[in-house]
Amino acid sequence: MKNNVFCLGRRRLMQSTLAIGSAAFTTPGVFADLLETPSQTEGPFYPNHLPLDTDNDLLVINESITPAVGDITHLSGRVLDAKGNPVRNAFVEIWQVDNQAVYLHTGDKTNRANQDTNFQGYGRFLTDREGRYYFRTIKPVPYPGRTPHIHVGVSRGGNRLLTTQLYVKGHPSNAKDGLLNRLDVKAQRQLLGDFKPLAHSKLGELAVDFDIILGTTPDDDERKNLRGVAKPLWKSRG
Repeated sequence: MKNNVFCLGRRRLMQSTLAIGSAAFTTPGVFADLLETPSQTEGPFYPNHLPLDTDNDLLVINESITPAVGDITHLSGRVLDAKGNPVRNAFVEIWQVDNQAVYLHTGDKTNRANQDTNFQGYGRFLTDREGRYYFRTIKPVPYPGRTPHIHVGVSRGGNRLLTTQLYVKGHPSNAKDGLLNRLDVKAQRQLLGDFKPLAHSKLGELAVDFDIILGTTPDDDERKNLRGVAKPLWKSRG
């Protein structure tokens, strides 16, 4: 576990994001239909009150100098349609438990007394013209009855296009997780992220790539509810 003050300004953080991992798809439209990312339940603990800070850095809240506790993880990837075309301006949200397995949602009473109040618990990011997104967070830990996972939502134009979950590849509790094992083996593999040590990091940081393939195009009228705020705003630090 790491509890270091990560002295990286927000502007510099944003610039270094997408250099963390290489995107699997670099030329739009040259692939046959890709496998759609499987959908998963939103779960009961999507934040009932959004935090004061809703940017893509979940380790530091506003101007606090005290970071969250956990294994620092850089989560990045691309949002693509079924033809491999990047989805620009996709509204990507993540939410997860802190290092003590506590959700931001006030209804999660499991271990509330030990909540890490320095962990944002929720973040959002608007994809660029190449469909790329990036978050700095912590490696997920087990929650009672669940294997470690990060909830992910993708919306566009006010419509929720996909809700899914990212899991830790090779975690021993995956084999017993009911939600993960409802999927066939091929679908499971699409949701298993390889949390690898980040090269040259002196903090023991990790990086994981998670490309999201939508089964619908951004122009489809899905009429699905957007749970987050439609205008993602994050502040620039530094």
